[in-house]
Amino acid sequence: MIVCSCNVFTDHDVRNAVSVAQMPPRTPGQIYGCLGCSAQCGRCARTIKKIMDEALGACAKSCCSGCPHSQVDAEPQVQAEFALAAS
Repeated sequence: MIVCSCNVFTDHDVRNAVSVAQMPPRTPGQIYGCLGCSAQCGRCARTIKKIMDEALGACAKSCCSGCPHSQVDAEPQVQAEFALAAS
């Protein structure tokens, strides 16, 4: 299903961005960056967050200190990794 009609990406694109990365994106803004675009109207942000929560499962609700997803400095590395994949 198309999640973002402004940037034309699907729920599959969001799930792939979350599951492929060693340090997956944690916010809808990071998903846009991973997919090589930026938020336009923002109506899809809640849907993106819901898909991310489903894809990350229990980890999305409460990351433990040992979880690789809880590292704050992971954002630039993830964005660079997906920016290359998106091009």
